[in-house]
Amino acid sequence: MTQTPNDVDLPRPKIEFPCDYSIRIVGDAADDFVEAVSDVVERHAPGFDRASVKLSDSRNGRFQSLRVMVHATGEAQLDALFQDLKATGRVHMVL
Repeated sequence: MTQTPNDVDLPRPKIEFPCDYSIRIVGDAADDFVEAVSDVVERHAPGFDRASVKLSDSRNGRFQSLRVMVHATGEAQLDALFQDLKATGRVHMVL
């Protein structure tokens, strides 16, 4: 039987903390999406630079993608951030 990428458990990439960590957040387009996401990010990464947020709209304008850079101190911080972003109900993906 041939293994496909979905059949193989790949190890998570090793991240050396602390580090600057780029996160992509995708959700429904709305006037306050950037502000709502930035509020969550700032709770987990104090000192987060809101001016550095990069916004992209989807081709049809239905979704927005944000690219943010945070100073990550550990896996627990990133896990909590990802969970809180998803808990907003406005975020579809966190990459």
